[in-house]
Amino acid sequence: MSGDVHRARGDDGDNDGAGSSGDAVSRGERAGDGPTGDELLGRVFLTRVIEPGDETGGRWVRERGVAEVVRRLREGGRALPGASGKRWAGLCARAARADPHQDLAVARAAGVRFVTPGDTEWPRQLDDLGDARPIGLWVRGRPSLRMWALRSVAVVGARACTEYGAHMAATLAAGLAERGWVVVSGGAYGVDGAAHRGALGAGGATAAVLACGVDRPYPPGHTGLITRIAEQGLVVGELPPGDHPTPSRFVLRNRVIAALTRGTVVVEAALRSGSLVTARAARRLGRHVMGVPGPATSGLSAGVHELLRGEAVLVTDAAEVVELVGDMGDLAPDRRGPVLPTDLLEPRARQVLAGLPARGTAAAADVARRAQTTQDDAVARLYELRALGYVERHGDGWKLTRQAMISVRGGRSPC
Repeated sequence: MSGDVHRARGDDGDNDGAGSSGDAVSRGERAGDGPTGDELLGRVFLTRVIEPGDETGGRWVRERGVAEVVRRLREGGRALPGASGKRWAGLCARAARADPHQDLAVARAAGVRFVTPGDTEWPRQLDDLGDARPIGLWVRGRPSLRMWALRSVAVVGARACTEYGAHMAATLAAGLAERGWVVVSGGAYGVDGAAHRGALGAGGATAAVLACGVDRPYPPGHTGLITRIAEQGLVVGELPPGDHPTPSRFVLRNRVIAALTRGTVVVEAALRSGSLVTARAARRLGRHVMGVPGPATSGLSAGVHELLRGEAVLVTDAAEVVELVGDMGDLAPDRRGPVLPTDLLEPRARQVLAGLPARGTAAAADVARRAQTTQDDAVARLYELRALGYVERHGDGWKLTRQAMISVRGGRSPC
């Protein structure tokens, strides 16, 4: 894994509005080839000072440019618009301790690169977040983040999932991976971990978006899994090396998962689950929102069911997910029950067969009346059915064989 750090330079002040991807132009240079660009250093500095998803900070960057925002924070003078005195003092205190050169050195040693808006690797769909767009992303892993994000699906859900939830997440992820889709999740326990393992187990691609520094896997119990993801896929985060997760950072991380992907599938989520935050963010961004149903009595499926009562689409396997997020023609197969022997009969023969009673015998005239046909036609069909083993003749009456009763019952609902 190369530890090269991308270098970018540009002027955010030239942007016309939020969500523009032209505020940093990639120079294609590497950290070891010359002095680090001011734009790159400024954005690394800001990831240490401004919290992920801070729209006020994002507006400062868009309107004033990275260099001006960095200068104002370093000087610690008058607060920028939208920041209270107390909050500005806190940001300036962070700025005094920030060392972007050190962060880049630590990242390089850990095999981590920093990708900024305007870089060739930057996923432009993140620009849909407007002023809440990440200032930059720390990326660990060999593949191109932009290329992988173009064909990706988020699979998220409850941390304390049931065996059913873990099974569905792993099966969905494996099916998506086998179809060439990248499975994106948050690296957490429960559904997230099952989705990552399902994709890896199928020999496919997966990416974990963390709410902490990508060099410090969280949760600790998933260190092995996240390390494996970094070796075979991508580990992504907004926070600089060594930074720790907080509850608010988990919530804000979810907007990145939603924006990166073509759609979000929720597998098991209670009514207050963080996975629903991801789904709502996806819906606001115009992405597909899908849910996997569970037992009506399960509290862990209540949030999913609430989504399905709204704008989410019910899915049960990878084919149905791809039908929504994929290209035209990626259709899921028709769902049909088993084909019974009686399904192969001609309609008029099935009608006569249905005219026989479940028990006992019936005269040809009675069968004809029930089948709404003539007696001659009924007799002809009954002989045809006898040759096929469906009916027997007993004197002047006709009776269903055991084979026919099994076949007919197999096509009827027991309810």
